[in-house]
Formats: sequence, C-alpha cells, structure tokens
Amino acid sequence: MHNATKLRDLLHRSGIVTAVGAHDALSAKLVQEAGFDAIWASGFGISAALKCIPDASFVTLTEQLDVERNMVEAVGIPIIADCDTGYGNALNVMRTVTDHERAGIAAICIEDNVFPKRCSFYAGVRRELVPIDEHCGKIKAAKAAQTVPDFMVIARTEALIAGWGQEEALKRAEAYAKAGADAVLIHSKSPTFDELKTVARKWSGRVPLVVVPTIFDGVTATELQEAGFKIVIYANQVIRAGIKAMRDALAVIKHDTRPGAVNDRIVKLNEVYELVGVPQMEEDERRFLPVGAEQITAIIAAAGFEKQLLPLIEDKPKCLLDIKGKTILERQVAALHDCNIKQIALVRGYKKEAITLPNLRYYDNDRYEETGDLFSLLCAEPEMKGRCLFLYGDIIFDVAVLQKLLKSPADISLVVDLAWYDQRQRG
Repeated sequence: MHNATKLRDLLHRSGIVTAVGAHDALSAKLVQEAGFDAIWASGFGISAALKCIPDASFVTLTEQLDVERNMVEAVGIPIIADCDTGYGNALNVMRTVTDHERAGIAAICIEDNVFPKRCSFYAGVRRELVPIDEHCGKIKAAKAAQTVPDFMVIARTEALIAGWGQEEALKRAEAYAKAGADAVLIHSKSPTFDELKTVARKWSGRVPLVVVPTIFDGVTATELQEAGFKIVIYANQVIRAGIKAMRDALAVIKHDTRPGAVNDRIVKLNEVYELVGVPQMEEDERRFLPVGAEQITAIIAAAGFEKQLLPLIEDKPKCLLDIKGKTILERQVAALHDCNIKQIALVRGYKKEAITLPNLRYYDNDRYEETGDLFSLLCAEPEMKGRCLFLYGDIIFDVAVLQKLLKSPADISLVVDLAWYDQRQRG
C-alpha cells in the first residue's frame, strides 16, 4: 500500500489526524514509536538539523528529498512534506510532485509566500504573498503531474501571518480548493485559538482543514477537531526539545567532566540498538550469512600470579605489561582481530580491576591463588560452544602462527614454542 493511501485512509476515519514534525530518520522513528498518525517533514527542522541555517528556501529540493527518503525507509506511517513555495514556479512544482511520489511521500504542502520564503514566525519580516492565480496555477500543475491516485496536495496560505485578514485567508483557501487542493492549511501566529476558530466556522468545508498550533499552543486536539480541523501538525516541538536536552546534557558534562553524570538524562545503549534495528540485523546475519564464515571464540586465561615477576606486576597482572608501547593484552586482541576473531572472553584474577579493555567478555577466577589454568578456563565455560581458541594472557605471538593454527583440521591442535627450552639448555 502506498503511503498516500495510508494518509487517505486516516482522513476517512473518525477523529483528527495527528502529525508531528521530524527532521531526520531517527526523529521520524520516534514519532512513529510514540503512536502518532503521520510525520511532517519539516522544512524548519531539516534546515536547522541538516545545515544549521535559517528556514528561508536555502535547502534544495534534492537535499530535502534525501532526508525524506531516509524517513520513508525508517517508518511505516505516511509522511507529509513541507515543500515551502514548491521550489520554483508551476513547472518546478510538477517536478516536485514527481520526485516526492517516487520517494514514497504521501503528500506535499506548498504555500503562497513569495520566493525566497521566510519562516512564518520570524519577527520584523515584511510579508508578501504571490497572487491567488499564481498559486492556483501551482496547485493545478501539481495535480496534473500526479500519477499516484491518492497522493495529496495541501495548499497553505499565509494571509493571516501577513496580516491580510480573515476574509483574504478564506478567499485564498476557497480558490486553492477549487484549483484542486486536497486540503487547505490556514496558518496563524495569533497567541490564541480564537482567530482560527472563527475562520474554521466560516469555512465552506469543500476540503479538509489543516492546523499548526505552534503559537496558540494551549489548544487540545479534541478542541481542534470540534472546531472543524481534520489534521493537526505539531511542527517543531521535537527539534526544540532535542536542542534543550542536548544543551542540558552538554552543560552537565562540561561542569562535571564525567560522562556518567548524565546517565539519568540519557537512554541506555541497548535502547539505541533496538531503535535502529540491531536485533533484526543480527537475526538476518544468522539467517543469511555464509555458513563457511565460522565463528571462533577466543578465551584468554589471565588470572594467574607469578611471584618471581615482582615488582613488575606489583600493580597490574601480567597481561598488562607494556611491550614497546602496547600491553600484551592489546597485542593479543589486535592479532585476534587480524584473523577475524571478534568474540573474545578473558578470565581475570590477580588485580582484575585493572583489566578494562572494551569489547571483551569478562569472567573472574577469584580463587586464582589456589587453582590452576584448567580451573580458570572452566570459569569461561559458557563460551565453550563451537570452535574455541585458548591462549595464555602473557604470550606474544606472530599472526602467521595463529593463521597456521586456524587452518588445522584436527579436533585439538596445540602450539608450543620450544625456543625457551633451547635457550635454557644453552644456559
């Protein structure tokens, strides 16, 4: 089902349709997760998030579409694209419709501001609107270019924003509806809902009304519905909330210098993984990646303590001894990664708190003083599934040795370095 059909279906049901402004795929996903009906691909939000520039026709059609395509891929609810003045004249609007249909967008909204537009709420900006006939021409061109039957063109008038009055706003809305608009958005910056309430009461009802309650923000969706509006757009609250949350977190980190100081303000990493689809990716890996790409788990035994190595290991275990700028453990992990072994478990014991290398799974042998290597390895028994590589935590080896070992067809293969014995014999 095309997203345009989804939006049409929403309009045919009872109740008001709720759309929320998003500025990228992640914010769109959060809007869907929150249970809203649709997404408003906000020109204001995309200008700010993509390039940190004003909402003044600086973002191109191509740039806007790139963001919108990412949204379409991320969500399953319909997206209404904020297309400002349509990216040009009536002929440009035709191209805008074609590209948005191909991208899977449900509807576009074009406004009667002159080019370049200015955000409706910028202070001190002299408002000029295009003639009614010119905007009607854009609407007719948009509908002529349309090939997806349910695709919608929403006509937006800024007559109230420009201070041209309710009658002009209604006159324009009626003309745009007659030209073929599927819905009409009459924008307002009044601090109360009274102005738009009056406009809605006078509306002919030819097509559905759309409302954006940004300034008169005390009105509820139920009140809007009762006044006659069919779609409500919460246009910029998400990006504004994001700016505040980021500023607050950054201020705490700057003051405290510990990343953990913001733990009560941020989501856990697992929530991010869930949101972006990591579980599905892992499932697809299990289903579709070649079986020949066998997974090998490395288990490093690094629990032991050797008194004869004091004072070298007075404050750290053997695996953390520095060898030319890197610890033994870092060198081992790098060699394992070079052989595409990413699943690594390590058994700690002596000075275990000093071993904190990331992306390893840790097991503790707190009885390291009275037990041996076998006991340490058994501490990591949950890892012993499939093919396993066991190694001591105090050895340095050439990657070529490991590569040769991994090619062994035997059930059990052992690598022994006899050099130490030869050196000892030579005395």
